[in-house]
Amino acid sequence: MSSRSLVASPSLGLPIAQMRSVFSADDVERKLAHLQASGNERDYESLRNTWQRMLERGPQRFAVKPSGVPDMAPLYDLLPNFGEVLDDVKRHVALSQDSRDSLEVTPILLLGPPGVGKTHFARQLADLLGTSMSLVPMSSMTAGWLLSGSSSQWKGAKPGKVFEALVDGQYANPVIVVDEIDKAAADAQYDPLGALYSLLEHDTAQSFVDEFAEVPIDASQVIWVTTANHERGIPEPIMNRMNVYEIAPPSPEAARKIAAHLYRGILGEHDWGQRFDPEPANDVLDLLATLAPREMRRALVTAFGNARLDNRYRIEPEDLPRAGPGKGRIGFLQ
Repeated sequence: MSSRSLVASPSLGLPIAQMRSVFSADDVERKLAHLQASGNERDYESLRNTWQRMLERGPQRFAVKPSGVPDMAPLYDLLPNFGEVLDDVKRHVALSQDSRDSLEVTPILLLGPPGVGKTHFARQLADLLGTSMSLVPMSSMTAGWLLSGSSSQWKGAKPGKVFEALVDGQYANPVIVVDEIDKAAADAQYDPLGALYSLLEHDTAQSFVDEFAEVPIDASQVIWVTTANHERGIPEPIMNRMNVYEIAPPSPEAARKIAAHLYRGILGEHDWGQRFDPEPANDVLDLLATLAPREMRRALVTAFGNARLDNRYRIEPEDLPRAGPGKGRIGFLQ
């Protein structure tokens, strides 16, 4: 697949971008011409439309990387329990500097209990690298087509998430999150994780074929982040293709930092945030620190609303959601 430099603006701190072909337009044109010659266009209208859309959009996508090793100190504060993963990302970014090489990140597997911030980490990673993020929730799927697409001969067939991210998106190197990989349920015919055997290998990913589109796609630049509660159920060959990190819940002090960061972030996102206290009170932070990171934001939004209902611009402990039945700590009533 071809690649050519587009822009480099290290002085402005902007990402360096190259244009990279994620498929061959010639391949698509040949497929389309063969379909038209066969006289089966009406039977494969969706497939024809997909190929036409590919040609209209063209094969070129942005492949971005930071213009220098970015200041990641704020991320270490925001994600204190992800220090080892952030160290690895920093090494990969450093290796790609001062060269024409694309940014390559070894696929990442994040192991840890629900709510520790695994998916949030992936979003922050995409922001850091200047690319997009796509989420593939494996817990709700039983068929293998979610990643690799389904055969165009099937009713309701469509391309998979990898094709959508690369062909319909703007980037050749998006972050794709395979969420709860340990909950992928295989049946006798289809393995939901089967496509990962080739997608997680750089060489074979260069010619990944979506089962619907039937055209080779260059998925070698995709940045893979997979998440799981535990490693049980994940095939060993897939585990061996990734760097595995066990993510522990943040310490109480780290949880307080996360809560304070989220508090400031919510204020900065809203005009009404200018009226609230710039920092949360210590007793509020103490309660928020007992929550999983994914619950903190919901608790804060609830608390801001309760404070305004009481005509205040300061959050009090009683503004936070109260513990539900059977819960030993602050929680949410169903």
